[in-house]
Amino acid sequence: MSEPDTGPEFYADRPRPWRPADLVNGGGSSVGRAAYGVASGGVAVWPNAREPVPPETLGGLVREFSKAAAEIAVEFGKGCRDIVRQSLGNRDSVLGRSLGKVRESYLGKRMTQLRGKLGIVNEYLPEDKNPIHAWSVIVSITILALAVVYVNTETTPSSPASEVKKIYIHPPSAARVMLPDGRFIAYKEQGVPADRARFSIIAPHSFLSSRLAGIPGLKASLLEEFGVRLLTYDLPGFGESDPHPDRNLESSAIDMLLLADAVGVNDKFWVVGYSSGGMHAWAALRYIPDRLAGAAMFAPMVNPYDSIMNREERRRTWEKWTRNRKFMYFLARRFPRFLSYFYHRSFLSGKHGQIDRWLSLSLGKRDKALMEDPIYEEFWQRDVEESIRQGNAKPFVEEAVLQVSNWGFSLADLKLQKKERGKGVLNWLNWLKAMLTSQEELIGFLGPIHIWQGMDDKVVPPSMTDFVHRILPGAAVHKLPYEGHFTYIYFCDECHRQIFTALFGTPQGPLNFTTQVDQSPLEGDTEEQEEEETCGDSVPAPDET
Repeated sequence: MSEPDTGPEFYADRPRPWRPADLVNGGGSSVGRAAYGVASGGVAVWPNAREPVPPETLGGLVREFSKAAAEIAVEFGKGCRDIVRQSLGNRDSVLGRSLGKVRESYLGKRMTQLRGKLGIVNEYLPEDKNPIHAWSVIVSITILALAVVYVNTETTPSSPASEVKKIYIHPPSAARVMLPDGRFIAYKEQGVPADRARFSIIAPHSFLSSRLAGIPGLKASLLEEFGVRLLTYDLPGFGESDPHPDRNLESSAIDMLLLADAVGVNDKFWVVGYSSGGMHAWAALRYIPDRLAGAAMFAPMVNPYDSIMNREERRRTWEKWTRNRKFMYFLARRFPRFLSYFYHRSFLSGKHGQIDRWLSLSLGKRDKALMEDPIYEEFWQRDVEESIRQGNAKPFVEEAVLQVSNWGFSLADLKLQKKERGKGVLNWLNWLKAMLTSQEELIGFLGPIHIWQGMDDKVVPPSMTDFVHRILPGAAVHKLPYEGHFTYIYFCDECHRQIFTALFGTPQGPLNFTTQVDQSPLEGDTEEQEEEETCGDSVPAPDET
């Protein structure tokens, strides 16, 4: 056999083999240097390449790393697949016999068809060319892409950002009363004094609010004109009120009752419920109905998971909400501990923001215009600062959970209806007494219920009020065209007058206890005065004796 031709003429048109001398200080012939990627200027050149290779960039390194990670993930998936096949995929094993039966079933045939359809995306997958084995790569890339999008959304401002205002915690200033269990509850009083109040109102606040809210923009002159005393208070854990160790809606109603007794509300009072604060008003109607004169509701929130809500009412309600808000309701119902993380990233972050972003609200045009008003912004920021004074996420989590959990009662329990006759001798005697006196015993709330609902409200959709009206047909519903969630009750003097007129009628002012004192003496006093004058005349003066 002849020796291969390896002379210089053999390498004339092709690169020669590598020699160890090529690594010694760039040694070797000029032919070798040019053939193996080292030009005379020190720039790396590919064999037979016409242009020098540019230096590696960060993007190129990340790209190569991603490719390597994808290949490693594919190989790892292959290894796991082989292990599963060797240990469990044997046809003689229990799993293998079970899978054989599954393949012959209807489900197995459908899975085979699905696998065939997934083969369409083979050309877009790594070299494995099997969609089932490449899902690890797909999932990894998807998670990475979503993380990048999320980071870019958080860090890239959509518009020129103004200076972020930090939250300021003001010195304590609330009046407080101690409840029988030793807790303190903070409250605010407006309007006429207790001894001159013709009507008393107690208003629990909504989520991310405080006693400072009340009825925003309500003038003292209107309270004086109607003789109204307005009391607002901080819910447990909000503002300057102490937290409750085991809070629920029944304890909320009891707190309202204890507050009324402590501040001298001796007669029946009206309860006001706005937005999510409506659930505390509903609880008062259920647990302390004998102390209530009536209820005024403004876009009242109900449990969106209420079992007596029909499919159409539930659909019309949920379709108005953003995906983020639906997700927050899901967390509140299933995983409430995760809410603390989101709250600390929004209103507990120490910086002011917008309510629609913090609470994932979708707002109408008039609500958005109201939020741009400096008067509203100043009010909102002060109210939030008071609400989060304690810096604890627990009361907010409790409030969110109460909203979507079992309330302990149904709105149907408030419906005015005849009491059903029970079994037993005592129940028969009560029924016989009612028949003889011609007075049927009723259950439910006996007082008036007024509901104001904005038809452009996307926070508490009108479908919720329609649901309430179906359950409580005796409630008076005031539908407000073109009004949103905030526009009717916030800073609207004419709206406040309409509300008070609907509740209290013609304004009569505060109670007046001043009476005319008759200056003429009484008949008995006149006779005694005459006797004293007669006795005085019969007694001689000292000078006459």
